[in-house]
Amino acid sequence: MKHKAKAQEIVSVGGQCSHGATCPLSHVPAGCTVCVKELAAEPSVRSRLRELGFGEEQHIRLVSRAASIICQVCNARLGISRALADQIMVQPVLGGPKTRS
Repeated sequence: MKHKAKAQEIVSVGGQCSHGATCPLSHVPAGCTVCVKELAAEPSVRSRLRELGFGEEQHIRLVSRAASIICQVCNARLGISRALADQIMVQPVLGGPKTRS
């Protein structure tokens, strides 16, 4: 059974997370640095994401939003699908590149 994030936490303004709110990684613009807040996927997928470095409170940078989502995670670049990025709830890191206050 999939765990879904609460609708009131997912705030996306113009395709970007609003200040202080969480939203799916797929809604973040390229160049943004974010902090993973929740993995809203089935347990086996959450476990694999953590093994890859997408654990809660991990800071990652979205490099590209082309055919796949490319992220800088733990000094490595990883590509994930948009569907998987929809299940990674993140929050903008204040002072990070291209974040808005």
